Amino acid sequence: MEAKFNPLFESFTFRSGVQVENRVAMAPMTTWSSNVDGTISDAEIDYYSRRSGGVGMVITACTNVSRNGQGFHGQFAGYNDEMIPSLARVATTIKEKGSKAVLQIFHGGRLCPPELVDGDVVSASAVPTDDGQVTPRALSDEEIVTIIQEFGETTRRAIEAGYDGVEIHGANNYLLQQFFSAHTNRREDRWGGSLENRLAFPLAVVDAVKEAVAKYAKSPFLVGYRLSPEEPEEAGITMKDTFALLNELVEKELDYIHISLMDFWSEPRRGVEDKGLSRMEWIRDLVGNRVPIMGVGSIKTAEDGLKAVQMGIPFIALGREIIAEPDWVEKIESGNEEDIATTISRDAQELLVVPDPLWQGIMTRTGWFPVV
Repeated sequence: MEAKFNPLFESFTFRSGVQVENRVAMAPMTTWSSNVDGTISDAEIDYYSRRSGGVGMVITACTNVSRNGQGFHGQFAGYNDEMIPSLARVATTIKEKGSKAVLQIFHGGRLCPPELVDGDVVSASAVPTDDGQVTPRALSDEEIVTIIQEFGETTRRAIEAGYDGVEIHGANNYLLQQFFSAHTNRREDRWGGSLENRLAFPLAVVDAVKEAVAKYAKSPFLVGYRLSPEEPEEAGITMKDTFALLNELVEKELDYIHISLMDFWSEPRRGVEDKGLSRMEWIRDLVGNRVPIMGVGSIKTAEDGLKAVQMGIPFIALGREIIAEPDWVEKIESGNEEDIATTISRDAQELLVVPDPLWQGIMTRTGWFPVV
């Protein structure tokens, strides 16, 4: 390995005591490939096995903490104890290869397909989806409290299933973000209205997860939080709003904060004065060394990864890149970084070990992957 890539391979011990061997994670990505009953499929096990071992940790696709929180067809579930053996299959597969296993936990909110939740789509407020196809029902105070508890219960299941941590999914327009955003949260009770009230639900989820870890974990167990820093809607989340969320999250003694972006180097829309800085640079400057930051988005080559870490972001996550190149880390480590694949061949499904539903999405969704 070239010495200049050493920063990508420094080990790190998180606040919780969990140690990773390098600064590269597999990002959480939906595969649409689980069994109808919510259990993990053999195809997904093979998919995770193929991508574990090189990265320091694998963050799984999201699992729903509530029965009415399923956001995708073919999603593996975590909302009851019957799912623990299924969850354990994923954790065991990842850890046997040497990576840390982190379970991403979430509730889909208004983005849940109606047919998956018996038609009862819920959210912070009854704001129609962008396509106008679904208008969710506003959750009651009692239901909100129940969902908070369900995040804690699913954390317990993750501990029992052998994971090394959980990542709270507060990004990508799902329920936690729906409460944080003034675009989707029009409430006038303790869960909405002011910025402080809109922060109440996601912060209560963090507290419930941390309480479950303190109560049930017998060995180091990390807690991360993923967020999207901006929304395009006029009333949506701005960088200024995200700074307020970050300042609150920093106080929660998290192990890391994961910034969800399509492009790691993208610039803010609004909410900051123009300094020519990227979103990640603004966040780096705000958070400093208080909590490790993880960044994701179009990090394709070894040079891209090095540039991101040298910018002062301690961890990078690979999403589309590790689907196209499962050996991304190993090729850098062996000095073969020039051989990293940055495109996907139409006949490479078997070689890349990608489940059928995910492969179909890659082949048919224009612009998502560089398919050749």
